[in-house]
Amino acid sequence: MPADLLPLTRSDAPQPGLGIVHLGLGAFFRAFGAVYIAESMAKSGGDWGILAASLKSPGTRDALAPQGYAYTALETGPNGDTTQVIEVITDMIVAPENPAGLVAAMADPAIRIVTLTVTEKGYCHNPATGDLNLEHPDIAHDLTNPLPRSAPGFLVRALQARRTAGLRPFTVLSCDNLPHNGAVVRKAVLDLAQAIDPDLAAWIETEGRFPATMIDRIVPATKPADLDRVSALTGTYDAAPVIHEPFRQWVVEDDFVDGMRPDLGAVGVELVSDVAPFELMKLRMLNGTHSSLAYLGYLAGHQTIADTVADPVFADFARRLWQTEIIPTLTAPEGTDLTAYADALLERYKNPAIRHLTWQIAIDGSQKLPQRLLGTLKDATTPCPGLCLAVAAWMRYVGGVDEKGATIDVRDPLAETLKRLSDTANTGEDKVAALLSLRNIFPDQIAGKIKAPVTAAYHTLMTQGARAAVQEVLK
Repeated sequence: MPADLLPLTRSDAPQPGLGIVHLGLGAFFRAFGAVYIAESMAKSGGDWGILAASLKSPGTRDALAPQGYAYTALETGPNGDTTQVIEVITDMIVAPENPAGLVAAMADPAIRIVTLTVTEKGYCHNPATGDLNLEHPDIAHDLTNPLPRSAPGFLVRALQARRTAGLRPFTVLSCDNLPHNGAVVRKAVLDLAQAIDPDLAAWIETEGRFPATMIDRIVPATKPADLDRVSALTGTYDAAPVIHEPFRQWVVEDDFVDGMRPDLGAVGVELVSDVAPFELMKLRMLNGTHSSLAYLGYLAGHQTIADTVADPVFADFARRLWQTEIIPTLTAPEGTDLTAYADALLERYKNPAIRHLTWQIAIDGSQKLPQRLLGTLKDATTPCPGLCLAVAAWMRYVGGVDEKGATIDVRDPLAETLKRLSDTANTGEDKVAALLSLRNIFPDQIAGKIKAPVTAAYHTLMTQGARAAVQEVLK
């Protein structure tokens, strides 16, 4: 901490009573869900303070604890920067240090909602089938150990404790960016509960609630330079600020245990009976193009999405994806103009103040492709050369070597498998065939449908490079 700055500290305002436990505290939830919840309490009251939990490491806890879990949210956009201090998190548990304490906290009757941002892989399921992977090391541990390791394990053991105590269940509210997130976490919880105690599973199925959500705000990783930027704006030192764009959208299925929730509608959350149309629109239009631009942009040498779409070729590529490949597969949610939504997305991508790294978006591609790209390809009734090029770009990316021969730091739960399949195949056609053989990513129907165009796109990538390959699609 710079010697001339005072550290950020929590204000003297009374702390809210606890009502929520959040699993997997990272930058996104602190810049999104926590902000909404803090604003809802400021406007409408209620005890909805958040006890946060890290399921892996103590880094976030160690940064926030000296600040009383207060932190700065920096909004940055074309109109400049604004900051607000968020004080809705009151404490934090690092699960590996105190799993029993986390289960006990979730079982406390004051807790009415458990929210999650654990990423796709945190649900320990097979994205292609939705089934819980009972052979996952953490799940295998949680089947027989009352002190869990996984997010599904903590949910099940805490719900088990509440049932034993004669309490109502808490609502499980996924804030992860995957389709049908409520159904995904419900299936994981019920599969694990069924394996542990069928009566518990029946109780959760009847009494529990797992509302689906659609979340949307770009939150880039916080870099060391951002700490200096926040200090310059606030005059204090914050060890763990978050950076976000001005735009935000949260659509929530209004289905909570006994109707207990913060007054989210008062602060702009869309409370609906069916999230699916919003979710599909966002996953395909935002996340689908985000991933496409990330893989192709990275291979072309661009560090951020803003850098990528500053190149007119890539901006035109995004427009083509929306208009000719993605929008034709969608039914617009009521009151939504999909072309206007696409235009707004491109303006958000162009925001130079948001340095959303292509490498960051490329993480965990094996988990993201089925939702972001392959669903669109499955539903498409006309050729999709742009999306097939994006799949081919992912295949080249996971090979671990970029267009200049430099090593790519591939972060993916299947990274070793992907690299081995790519390395042991001798030709581009064989590499595509080997990767398409992974049925947990590419079901038979999709693999057969896209094999020829993806193979052709992979050949273009290898012989001409990413930018030229994009230009070929635009012709």
